[in-house]
Amino acid sequence: MWIDTHCHLDASEFGGTSLQVAEQAAQAGVAGIVVPAVHKSNFDTVIQLGQQRSDCFYALGIHPMYVPTSKEEDLLFLRQKVDGLMAGADADRKLVAIGEIGLDYFVLALTQSPLREKQEYFYVEQLKIARDFDLPVLLHVRRSQDIILKHLRRIKVRGGIAHAFNGSQQQAEAFIALGFKLGFGGAMTFTRALQIRRLATGLPLESIVLETDAPDIPPHWLTAGANSPSQLPQIGSVLAELREMDKAQVAAITSSNALTILPRMQRA
Repeated sequence: MWIDTHCHLDASEFGGTSLQVAEQAAQAGVAGIVVPAVHKSNFDTVIQLGQQRSDCFYALGIHPMYVPTSKEEDLLFLRQKVDGLMAGADADRKLVAIGEIGLDYFVLALTQSPLREKQEYFYVEQLKIARDFDLPVLLHVRRSQDIILKHLRRIKVRGGIAHAFNGSQQQAEAFIALGFKLGFGGAMTFTRALQIRRLATGLPLESIVLETDAPDIPPHWLTAGANSPSQLPQIGSVLAELREMDKAQVAAITSSNALTILPRMQRA
């Protein structure tokens, strides 16, 4: 059993075939897919995917790339949406996290004022929502590890996943100490990705979860934009090879890690 902890199953690249893509992944051995939202406009879409398939789960949040087109009242909308989904006997256990949230200091335009400050504000306010509803977070971390960590130390959340991790050993250990798992996917399959492969090999396997970020970050055997959750078992095989472990053991441990860090997923 494999779990894809980060897949944009609603993306336009799938051309309206999201359910078929999920079924293909299930046939390949993927037992669970977590679909993070990126903007207020796709909240309902990811919720619907969670309702349509028993193996699909979702997170709600505003991605840093969408902060420029978001308004402050969207944060209130997110809080109210989460509150409604978690209230009473009809609580939707398919909601497993707040995400995708974080900071992107790779895209130059987002690093300039006032967008840099707006990114940080949206990140902090969404951490508060996660804290208040006792939900883990799915973090977008690009050239922003230290700022991300600074706020995590200040605003205590129920851990989560540092998606597409590409930091240092020291930063990896800091996330782990705060109760986070680290997400590895297609980038790990490239032999030139030396730092990522070193981390994937040397970090405790109990701290690693697998993801595709489909349709983005394709493994080396696919062209850009062609990634899908059905690729996860082969990505997992690369991790098994790097660690010189049995593939089935890697599948079991990384899936157990995903269920541990996303407990509502296990209960659902």
